[in-house]
Amino acid sequence: MGILEKIAEIEREIARTQKNKATEYHLGLLKAKLAKYRSQLLEPSKKGEKGEGFDVLKSGDARVALIGFPSVGKSTMLSTLTKTESEAANYEFTTLTCIPGVIEYQGANIQLLDLPGIIEGAAQGKGRGRQVIAVARTADLVLMMLDATKPNVHRELLERELESVGIRLNKRKPNIYFKQKKGGGLSFNATCSLTRCNEKMVQTILHSFKIFNAEVLFREDCTEDEFIDVVTANRVYLPCLYVYNKIDQISIEEVDRLARQPNSIVVSCNMKLNLDYMLEALWEALQLIRVYTKKPGAPPDFDDGLILRKGVSVEHVCHAIHRTLAAQFKYALVWGTSTKYSPQRVGIAHVMADEDVIQVVKK
Repeated sequence: MGILEKIAEIEREIARTQKNKATEYHLGLLKAKLAKYRSQLLEPSKKGEKGEGFDVLKSGDARVALIGFPSVGKSTMLSTLTKTESEAANYEFTTLTCIPGVIEYQGANIQLLDLPGIIEGAAQGKGRGRQVIAVARTADLVLMMLDATKPNVHRELLERELESVGIRLNKRKPNIYFKQKKGGGLSFNATCSLTRCNEKMVQTILHSFKIFNAEVLFREDCTEDEFIDVVTANRVYLPCLYVYNKIDQISIEEVDRLARQPNSIVVSCNMKLNLDYMLEALWEALQLIRVYTKKPGAPPDFDDGLILRKGVSVEHVCHAIHRTLAAQFKYALVWGTSTKYSPQRVGIAHVMADEDVIQVVKK
């Protein structure tokens, strides 16, 4: 029996098992087995077979994966936002490989990858789905394109396909400390009261992974699924924006309903409606900031800012300017919203904000 058959059999058993107190450990064991088989499916075969992949070199300040079913307007979106031409037509599967483009926005170069349309069963390798999903795992953000004229079941199917291959959308990593040991059995602790998982369940899950000696500390009330994610350690947590295209073909009430959903944006690529707001939301979701540099006695260089992530310190800025600068750092003068007054003399641990200006003074 192959891995796909085993996965299908476990999924059938989970579906027909009633959820109650008596079956929770059995279900936990099945979920752990399912996670193990799915990670085996994701691992490349050891025979070293060379298939046609989507090896696209990561470039720019951030990488965004454009995912969706065939014929939702991904290629039109790429051609509209970037200088890259992606073939667009009225039939499905126009795009058969990964086409990269670059969005130039607020001084940042954001790499946008137009991936072939995903179909149901992509996680099992249908319709080049596995290659599409492998590229999505390397992105900083997922842009899920949906057809506003079609039912919301498409969004659920895509989420399920990505969930089954370890891509968690708009979720944060479970706050669980887990470390495998060489001996001493299982050491289990929790800093809060647990209502959705317990020591017996943790032991059952670890035994199915053939782990008998480990240290586990729950810092929040997590489910058994979240604990399995921590044990497998190959999950990717990505922000996701749901982009509903073709809003020119639906009623204004429906547009309003879709726009009010969390992390959702309504656009029309053909009529170029609301694309500027989408870029703004993309910038916010990627948590990018601009930091401008200034030489002593000269005005700030607003033409060539440094594109960094939210929460960076002065040390990160020094590394971005030159790798030896942090070692020679004495202090920095910062103008902007991260300071109480301008200019403020700050140390290397000072956290920068968007559009701050910095002047670094060396020893």
